[in-house]
Formats: sequence, C-alpha cells, structure tokens
Amino acid sequence: MGQAPSSTAESNGREIDLGLSSPVIIGGGESTDPGNSDTVRDRDHTDDLPDECLAHVFQYLGAGDRKRCSLVCKRWLFVDGQNRHRLSLDARDEIFPHLASMFDRFDSVTKLALRCDRKSVSLSDEALVVISVRCSNLTRVKLRGCREITDLGMVEFAKNCGNLKKLSVGSCNFGAKGVNAMVEHCKVLEELSVKRLRGIHEAPELICSSSSLRSICLKELVNGQVFEPLVANTRTLKTLKIIRCLGDWDKVLKTIGEGDSSLSEIHLERLQVSDFGLCSISKCSKVETLHLVKTPECSNYGLIDVAERCKLLRKLHIDGWRTNRIGDEGLIAVAKHCLNLQELVLIGVNATHMSLAAIASNCEKLERLALCGSVTIGDTEIACIAKKCGALRKFCIKGCPVSDLGIEALAVGCPNLVKLKVRKCKVVTGEVGDWLRERRRTLVVCMDGDVSEATVAVDGEVETAVREPRVGQADGGGVPEVVSSNGGGSRLAMIRSKLGFLGGRNLVTCTFRRWSSHNDNVQVDRCTLLYNRSSGEE
Repeated sequence: MGQAPSSTAESNGREIDLGLSSPVIIGGGESTDPGNSDTVRDRDHTDDLPDECLAHVFQYLGAGDRKRCSLVCKRWLFVDGQNRHRLSLDARDEIFPHLASMFDRFDSVTKLALRCDRKSVSLSDEALVVISVRCSNLTRVKLRGCREITDLGMVEFAKNCGNLKKLSVGSCNFGAKGVNAMVEHCKVLEELSVKRLRGIHEAPELICSSSSLRSICLKELVNGQVFEPLVANTRTLKTLKIIRCLGDWDKVLKTIGEGDSSLSEIHLERLQVSDFGLCSISKCSKVETLHLVKTPECSNYGLIDVAERCKLLRKLHIDGWRTNRIGDEGLIAVAKHCLNLQELVLIGVNATHMSLAAIASNCEKLERLALCGSVTIGDTEIACIAKKCGALRKFCIKGCPVSDLGIEALAVGCPNLVKLKVRKCKVVTGEVGDWLRERRRTLVVCMDGDVSEATVAVDGEVETAVREPRVGQADGGGVPEVVSSNGGGSRLAMIRSKLGFLGGRNLVTCTFRRWSSHNDNVQVDRCTLLYNRSSGEE
C-alpha cells in the first residue's frame, strides 16, 4: 500500500509479523522460474486468515490506514464494513444522498456521532429518520450542531432506536418534546448529556422522569430547571452534573433532597446555589463524590451540613474562587465526620495548619491531595501532611507559598507517595527536586523546571489523552471519509503509548509545559513534540 512494512503487538507485548501486504501480481515478460513460462503470482497470505482475525488486525490500525486497507480488495472492504461499530460523520446536509449506501456498508454500527459546524446546514429530520431505520441497533449517539433537527425528528428517532443507552446532544434546536420522547421510548437509556439545547427555553414543557437513567449532565442551559422532574424523580439516578446553567437551583436541589434519592456523585459548577441547596444535598446520604466549583454563595455552614450527614463521602473537590467563604471551619467538619475520604482537592481555599492537621490525622485513607492557589499553605502545613498522611500516593501543590524546606519534608514522610507535582511555587527551586529524586528513586517528581514530564498513573499505566476521531469532509466524489472504528481509538492510543512506534516513525513524547515569567507575569503555553524518524534524525 505504498508504506513501509509495519508490525503489531499482542496485549502481552510480543511483536509478531503478520505479513498482511496486499496481493502482488507479477506478470508480463519473463518468469522468475526459468523452467516455467507461465505467469507467476505471489500468494496472498491473508487468505489463510479467518475474517474474525483480519477484523481484529484492522482494529489496531489508524483511521487513514484502515481506510486504505478497505480499498485493497472486496474481501477487505467487506470485513472492514462488517466490523465497524463506531462511526463519526460530518453531518452536513450534502451527505444525505449517500446515507443509504453508507449504512448498507456499515450495517453493524452501534456508536454514532453526528457533528456539523456553525457555517454549514446540518442533516434534517428526514436524514435522522433514515439513520434510525438503517441503524436500529444503536446504543450510543452524539449530536453536535445539528440545528435542523426538530422535535418531530427526535420523536421518530426515539421510536426506532429503543436500544439506546447513551445520548449526548449539544447546540441543537429541538426542545423538551424531543427529550421526553427519548426518555419515554428508550427504556434502557442510562446516560443523558444536554448542552446548549436552544429549544428548551422556548417551551414550558417539563422533562418527565425516567426508569433507567443513571447519569445526567446539564451544561449551559438557559432554562435548565425544566429538568427538575427528571433529576428529582428518577430513582435510578446515580450521577448528576449541573454546569454553568442559569437561574436559581436551590429549589431543584430541595426537591431532590426531599425525595428518595440514590445519588452518589454530584457536580455543581458556576451555579447560583447557596447553603440552602447544600443543606438539601446533605439529605442524600449516599453521596460519595461532591464537586463544588466556583459557587460563591456556598460557605462553611453548607459544607458542615454535608459533612455531618454524608459520611460516605470519598471524593471532595472545592474551588472556593478565593471568596474566603469556605475555610478551616468547614474542613474541620469534613475531617471529623468523613473518615472514608480518599481524594481532596482544594482550589482557592485558604486552609491553615489547623484544618489540614485534622484532615491528615483523621482521614487515614486519604490517597490523593491537591492544594492550589492558597496563600495560607506554607512549609508548616506541608510538613504536617508529610508527617501524618501515611496513605497519600499522589500530591499536587500549585501556586502556594511553599519553599524548599517544605518539599524536603516529603523525603522522609508519606511513605506510599508515588507522584509529587509542584507548580508555580516561586520559592521552590529545581535543586530540591533533583535532591528529592535522589533520596526517593521510586517517586515521580514533576516541577516547573523539568525538561520533560512523564505522566504516570497511580497503578503504573501511562495516562494518555485520546482525541475521538471523526469523519472528514467529502472527497471529490461526495462520499464522506470514514475515520473511526470499533475500539480502534483507545487500542491504538494504548499501543502508541506503550510501544512508542507507529508506521515508520517513533513517537517519543508529547509534553505540555507552561513557562512563567517573574518579571512581567506573562505565561506562555507550548506543546513540544519530539519524534525520531526511521532515518534516525530528530
């Protein structure tokens, strides 16, 4: 296929040579065998592979390579089409004539993403109905910028896709009627994400409750309170995220608290919610994860209510937005009542030695701690954490007045610590990082002055950011270019990160670094991509 031979790897890391080159025909003048004048053809070794094995190999290819493989022969085209379960399309109206032939080929799709940019006309209701008829086994659907789809189209789509488990919509124009149709007809729907749904604020219709939903995420809605019956009366609901939605949400949280809620995870970000709303949340005694991000009306009083009643709390994230309304008093209550706390993130919260000492002493299961943007956290507080947090494994310090003395305390404390990250602490020098690495060789230390940084998870696996592939624009013939495949994105990302090579060049690392200038306080973000080509040049 015009490329250098590549190799793949099994899950155990052993390299194997599959010999999957396309069939090569040697014809014409002279034969390679002097005793044979007939045309000699090289044998296609892929004929010995079952379709299942060939499909498994395709899953490890990148989007472009997989598309080119499908053009090798009719068999490869068929195998590729029958085993693509994930598809992402540029949902412009121009692709509507090609939908029938496209889904004749990809008739096994279960995960579909339709995206359209702002300057283009998106697919309409008619196209959505065609897709729902052709892909009746869809389990996950994502709609982005499909502004031509209305409530009528969503109703028909819901009737034809009863097996749907996950729905994510953003920047669409349909309203409550379309959402209600999805909730009513999709009896196994488990996850619902709604962002900038423009038709919601135009109709007073409320969103009805569901018997199957486990996760709801509401983002940037003008009149998101219409979801109150859905979030308050859905007994199976475990996760609720409300982010940057307008209006007062205390009433919605009150309704949730008065019901028999099964919520275990709540995210509130940039909302108009007060201590009254936190008091309502405290009635949800099964909550294990709570995020309070930039909710300036929340104070110590609301946090104390949550700590006293939600004793199963394991993860707590607080971004106080430097309002000084949440501090030692609330954190001491957390230390006293939330003994199962495993993860604590404090951003813009001016905690002192008093509250941190209480948390370090009482929360013996604390494994992950992040202290960011606090002017009251210094060497004394870090030394206290180093002395008392025996279970701590990951520790992040950012923008705090900590010096080398505080970092040195970690050389003998926190025996289970595997990763330390220090950022924007102006008094901390690079020398203490090198010294700490020498003292604790198993500890990963990441500081501002590091040339490169390996992102390592607690369990030792490499953390990678996977960008979901999508379908490119139409080719000259007008047929969309298919990019994604069944599980190919995640598997390919794993192989790239672990093996460090892909198709003739070695991908070494991609590091995001931020450099700070102390003179003019200018911050510059840059992404450095280092790679070694097959020729050996850098």
